[in-house]
Amino acid sequence: MINLKIDGKSVSVPAGSTVLEAARALNITIPTLCHLDLHDTKMVNKAASCRVCVVEVKGRRNLAPACATPVFEGMEVITNNIRVMEARRIVMELLISDHPKDCLSCRKAGNCELQDLSELLSLRGHSISGESVSTYKKDITPSLIRDMDKCIMCRRCETMCNEVQTVGALSGINRGFNAVVSSAFELPMDETVCTHCGQCVAVCPTGALTENDHSLKVYEALADPGKTVIVQTAPAVRVALGEAFGEEPGSIMTGKMVAALKHMGFDYVFDTNFSADLTIMEEGAELLDRLDKFLNHQDTKALPILTSCCPAWVNFIESQFPELIHIPSSAKSPQQMFGSIAKSYFAEKLGIDRKNLVVVSLMPCLAKKQEAHMEQYSVDGNQDVDLVITTREFANMIRQMNINIHELPDMEYDDPLGISTGAGMIFGSTGGVIEAAVRTAYELKTKHPLEKIEFEQLRGFEGVRLGHVDVDGFTLNIGIAHGLGNARSLLEEVRDGNPREIHAIEVMACPGGCIGGAGQPYHHGNSDILKARQKAIYEIDKNSKLRKSHENPAIIELYKTFLGEPLGERAHQLLHTHYYVKEKV
Repeated sequence: MINLKIDGKSVSVPAGSTVLEAARALNITIPTLCHLDLHDTKMVNKAASCRVCVVEVKGRRNLAPACATPVFEGMEVITNNIRVMEARRIVMELLISDHPKDCLSCRKAGNCELQDLSELLSLRGHSISGESVSTYKKDITPSLIRDMDKCIMCRRCETMCNEVQTVGALSGINRGFNAVVSSAFELPMDETVCTHCGQCVAVCPTGALTENDHSLKVYEALADPGKTVIVQTAPAVRVALGEAFGEEPGSIMTGKMVAALKHMGFDYVFDTNFSADLTIMEEGAELLDRLDKFLNHQDTKALPILTSCCPAWVNFIESQFPELIHIPSSAKSPQQMFGSIAKSYFAEKLGIDRKNLVVVSLMPCLAKKQEAHMEQYSVDGNQDVDLVITTREFANMIRQMNINIHELPDMEYDDPLGISTGAGMIFGSTGGVIEAAVRTAYELKTKHPLEKIEFEQLRGFEGVRLGHVDVDGFTLNIGIAHGLGNARSLLEEVRDGNPREIHAIEVMACPGGCIGGAGQPYHHGNSDILKARQKAIYEIDKNSKLRKSHENPAIIELYKTFLGEPLGERAHQLLHTHYYVKEKV
């Protein structure tokens, strides 16, 4: 332990700690901007590039950045004298001098750390007027918008992309006022290895990186009398939405979320959990088919099978591991299965043309925006899913429409695409997809009911986990990863010979799975928030009347009257896809 004093207060901290960490142990606040520590995600960004956190260290001539200065025995630190305060103000004035002055219309207004710090330091513009010095071309993709005029070179996005997600799409380039974080050769993100996971957006302190907001297009659809507008809601949204309205993390808002959507004017409100159950029927059947081929020595490469529900993860394997592109399940994600069924089965029930049916997705994820835009998920140019809004966008829509969500009565989903099971619900958490698949695959394979529904060994928060399930005398080895950096380690193992004989792998690109999606209310690295959301996910499952996908009566009816059998011709046409090797920079 190292003993030191900060503002006259004594503290002991472990060797290797920084001044910032020691100050926090004393509940002394030192403002930061570029620094970010996402403990359980194992991301620490301490580039010390902004210099907002400078402090005075006795015996040192220059001011020191608290986030990157290690403590030493007998150290004396001052965080609040005039010299320190004036230095912070000057640094902030320099940052703002090269920053657009469009705060009123900025997408990050109200959630901007630069804005918050300016208020804290009482900057009032006496020396920061004028236009920005550096300007860059805005990069707009279906999922995110990069407005690098607002980049402050904190390099959080670079650390997240390169060290945590190991994607490698971003890097600092140029010098001086022209310095910026960008892609290789400054290419548009759609032409790079970007997976559209959006975790760069989740850690950006300014409006340099934001989601591509689709809410205005949703309003236009709702106002069009010639359109029938339906919405599907992902499982993770209902356990995070409340945070935007002052509720505790993990508050379950299902009924009020449905009521808000109906109040907005959606013709039908359905549940993505329905299509999650449908995904399990197809992915579970594919797992059993490939397992039989593997056990009967018909195809020794039939396993492992990789889940395909997370589009960012699919983008990752297409661009980073092309040699393994044959391994993922061909089943579409629940979002795309829903869109396909809505514009075929449900459109037929309504007696309308698919072009007059607008399918909106309410998702925790930015990659879902990019996925919905993909050409293979359309018929004659008409997308299966037309628009995707995130949890944050939906929360803003609720405020814009002056809806008091706390006063809304709980309402139920519409039939038939609103009926679901607890198995569909746990898709929202890391480990949930494979647990739901095992529940169904086990019973279909063994013809025996499960004695215990919960597979606790598949749950947790470790970045990489291994589980083992006995399926009719065969030990099914399961690998689970959340975060693309963790996924990389599993894929490298499979590519290099699969020594642990892993048979099935679930990957979610975001921390904790969809509960930590980049479109959720910002959690700022607080893993307790993610764990509260995860707990709520499993609570909903536990309290569900039906907890296995193959017991969903609406799914049974869908196969009986429309799809035929899982993996059948019509099911394959509507519910399965194929993958492409993406040679990107």
